Amino acid sequence: MDLLIWTGAVLSLVGLAGLIWCILKVSRAKRSGQDDAAMRATLRAVMPVNLGALFLSVLGLMMVIVGIFLS
Repeated sequence: MDLLIWTGAVLSLVGLAGLIWCILKVSRAKRSGQDDAAMRATLRAVMPVNLGALFLSVLGLMMVIVGIFLS
């Protein structure tokens, strides 16, 4: 069960890193003063990464909880 817990923790950290990357990418785009179309394109490109990172974080946290319950 330790493997399940540590694997879940690593997945959660990878997801968290992805979320931080998305925040930084959108923040840079906002500060650069892009026009509306460019900002929409940036947000459209970041959204799948954001959802994937959120999924990894949730999956990792679920693995940690299941590992704790089973140990």
